[in-house]
Amino acid sequence: MNDNSKKICVAITGTGSYAPEKVLTNADLEKFVDTTDEWITSRTGIKERHVVDKESNEATSDMAYHASLKAVEAAGISAEDIDLIICGTTSPDYYFPSSACLLQQKLGAVNAFCMDLAAACSGFIFSLDAALQYLNGGRYKTALVIGADTITNFVNWEDRTTCVLFGDGAGAVILQAQEERGIVDSVLGSDGRVHDLLMIQSGGSKFPSSAESLSNGDQKIKMSGKDVFKHAVTNMSAASLEVLEHAGWSKDEIDWVIPHQANLRIISAIQQRLELADDQMIINVDRYGNTSAASIGLAMDEAVRDGRIKKGDKVLLVAFGAGFTWGALALEWSY
Repeated sequence: MNDNSKKICVAITGTGSYAPEKVLTNADLEKFVDTTDEWITSRTGIKERHVVDKESNEATSDMAYHASLKAVEAAGISAEDIDLIICGTTSPDYYFPSSACLLQQKLGAVNAFCMDLAAACSGFIFSLDAALQYLNGGRYKTALVIGADTITNFVNWEDRTTCVLFGDGAGAVILQAQEERGIVDSVLGSDGRVHDLLMIQSGGSKFPSSAESLSNGDQKIKMSGKDVFKHAVTNMSAASLEVLEHAGWSKDEIDWVIPHQANLRIISAIQQRLELADDQMIINVDRYGNTSAASIGLAMDEAVRDGRIKKGDKVLLVAFGAGFTWGALALEWSY
């Protein structure tokens, strides 16, 4: 008989992250892009970003593997303990099989079922929420959730307004069912009516890759920056306020906010709208750029390992991505 008197809570019990060794600084970009360090820094807050090693064919599942090893070790579990693997990514190794299945093989997580989840830069929060639903049901106990993207493979290095923004990386967490603390609430949203403001047009079933699409650069990221900025700030702010209301938290009670590291202007605008203090924000966009689905997990792992995030802290995660997609998640830190 199940003991229904005990509430199932789902908490993060281990974190890990990985960024490629190769670092591309603003000074490096000045050598082949019509830009300057001052222009990039003043508009984005980004000074450098990590990029995959093309010669070694470093891919999304490789970065996810390195981040996941650290998360598994931090949680004190074995790969065989994992019931579920969800990889939030829009740059998988292949169309199929999923990068989550490739990661399973690399980890030896033979008991896990696996899937990728595509929500662009919101992929980590969407994946956390999906894993939460599985664990809340009681059938599964342990999930590995990863946000990972090799997004620099899809930037147009001749478009100085977008190529300076992105970097590659992975962030991973172990989620486990337990009896205290954990994820308190989440809010997710989407608006497909404006999908064309941020997209990669070619390569899917509607416009398969062709010699013409390659020559036109249609397989690269295209973005309407001003429109994306407006939607990102509006929806991330609204989602944050909504999840705080659901959690019963005031803004002053938040110990840490980990926003998607899109660029510093978006982060600052959200901070101002929510009337948050500088010492509530976790920001590393200056060193990694926009790593898409990896950004929140990567920043979270840094803050856990350097001692900023501590047991009992109230943490707000918030993201925005292509689709458009957005989400916010409130949690109490459990270790």
